[in-house]
Amino acid sequence: MFSLRPMTIDDYDAVMTLMQQTPGISLRDADSRENIARYLARNPGHSLVALSGEDIVGCIMSGHDGRRGYLQHLLVHPGHRRLGIANALVERCLAALQEIGIHKSHIDVLRENEIGAAYWRSQGWQLRTDIDRYSFISSDNKNT
Repeated sequence: MFSLRPMTIDDYDAVMTLMQQTPGISLRDADSRENIARYLARNPGHSLVALSGEDIVGCIMSGHDGRRGYLQHLLVHPGHRRLGIANALVERCLAALQEIGIHKSHIDVLRENEIGAAYWRSQGWQLRTDIDRYSFISSDNKNT
């Protein structure tokens, strides 16, 4: 059995530990405590953690730009997979986005993350082949 609740900055250390232990998840300087606190404040209630008892066993981060939703860092501890946790996290995030009028969402999956890609395909998400994403880094730090 599991429960879901909004992620707070107090969950940061446990979530980062879970992310570091999950293949296919890439952490950057943008995932610092300060940046995550700012993200959570900008998108209140949209990022969630899954709990088994008191332990965080899953998470998803979600936000929006006013037009589109963006899901990030969906993960579930391997010992708690196949229990519906990932689906519950995604459904709750999408419902929260729909409540504010956002009906289209995106997620970025690293090309080498075959498990992640398989999950999203199995859920009916479509791989976009009609666009390329470009990034610009305005500092010397390439790990942003």
